Amino acid sequence: MESTKSKKITAVWILTVLVLFIVSIVLGILMRLNQGGSIEQTPISFYTNMTTHGMTMIGIWFVAGMAAINYLLQRYIRTSFTINVVALVLTVIGILLFWSSTFIGKFHAAWTFLYPLPFKQMGAESWATLMFLVALTVLGVGWLIWSLSLMTQLLKKYSIPQAFAWQHFRKNPKFETPPFILITMITLVGIIACLISAVVLIVLFFAEYFSSGTFVNDALLMKNITYFFGHTIANEMLYLGLAVIYELFGEVSGRPKWKTTWYVALAWNFTLVFILTAFFHHLYMDFVQPQGLQIVGQLASYLASLPAAGVTVFSVFIAVYRTEIKWSLVNLLFFIGIAGWVIGGLGAVIDATISNNFVLHNTLWVPAHFHTYNAMGNVLFSIAFFYWFSTRQFTQNFKVAKYTKWTLALLLIGGIGFLMAFYIAGADSVPRRYSIYPSEFTTAAPLANLGAIFATVYLIAILIFFFNISKRCLKILSLPS
Repeated sequence: MESTKSKKITAVWILTVLVLFIVSIVLGILMRLNQGGSIEQTPISFYTNMTTHGMTMIGIWFVAGMAAINYLLQRYIRTSFTINVVALVLTVIGILLFWSSTFIGKFHAAWTFLYPLPFKQMGAESWATLMFLVALTVLGVGWLIWSLSLMTQLLKKYSIPQAFAWQHFRKNPKFETPPFILITMITLVGIIACLISAVVLIVLFFAEYFSSGTFVNDALLMKNITYFFGHTIANEMLYLGLAVIYELFGEVSGRPKWKTTWYVALAWNFTLVFILTAFFHHLYMDFVQPQGLQIVGQLASYLASLPAAGVTVFSVFIAVYRTEIKWSLVNLLFFIGIAGWVIGGLGAVIDATISNNFVLHNTLWVPAHFHTYNAMGNVLFSIAFFYWFSTRQFTQNFKVAKYTKWTLALLLIGGIGFLMAFYIAGADSVPRRYSIYPSEFTTAAPLANLGAIFATVYLIAILIFFFNISKRCLKILSLPS
């Protein structure tokens, strides 16, 4: 069971994530206002904010999911408090180093840091790239240790076939693997694979950085490794959230816990394969890439969306259809988040179709789809956990209060409006990553300003959540050990 120490460090994770989230939202609003011409930033300031915003968002929602499964895994296995602390400390140090490289050193090669951009920056301090690489190293080491620790503890209790629920492919299995364990195991395998690739990537960057020009990396290889890491970790953090839903949705709804069936086990095992190969859709425009890999990318992009999404949506639909359940903020956020995840996934599949990608590649359609499944999907999964965790320490009453309805309304209005500005601009071929739009794109600036307005509404909702959740998390930190 969860100890007081575990509750306290989880509360610290939540407070850290929410504070960094608010700062990152503000940076995003400033970027859209600059694109709309409402404020004026230098190009370096814009791309510094873009780099900070993007990587911070990916990092915080990854660790939010990890903190949630670390806490819930204590229902099944013993997890290491020491490793949890190490991961937290290294995450904070890594973020501080990263922010120093951007805000002070003016590193601005974007969160994708595509080779050779980190070595070709104008206006950045000479030490900024090195500090950025060190920050990535610190973050990667902390997260890899954490992931390996959780997987090790899982395998102490569950055999490999049991952890992957292979026995459920047969009728009447003698041992039942909880869906939470299955999805956590599948996700940890993907996380460890992409973090190992990040280690390889950083080593190659360091090798060139310190070679004084005698060693030069292959650009296509570096791009493949970068997107294997970046695309995979961005998707795996979604699956961490889905693991939490499988564990808590029935519990907070007053319904029986979901069970692992043959189709749930099959779907998630297929998901592991597809999600590790879908990143090739980011390289369609790299024509020297072997054609077979491009085909794999399109097929995996289609197939990755079917097993996990199809089974999860079916499970949620069955759980709520013509069934009397206890609706609360927790399962409402889960429900809305799944809708956001599915819509964002459909946007991704549209973009991943090669014929469409010729039109949508590097337009604002791309941030439209990944902001959808993050801002209106994964973020809501984590906030639901944050609310559940902080509230259950003092009461089991999760009833939806009147102010909560208004907060959800602000969240939906702000989130949908913010995303629609992206989608409409993307469909109109407005390019992404421009600090100032050329005059030929007549809809770009008005849509950017509109997006900033709706993002501010979304921020207000997040601030309300932050106030209520952090108030209870601070009480948890004051509990006697």
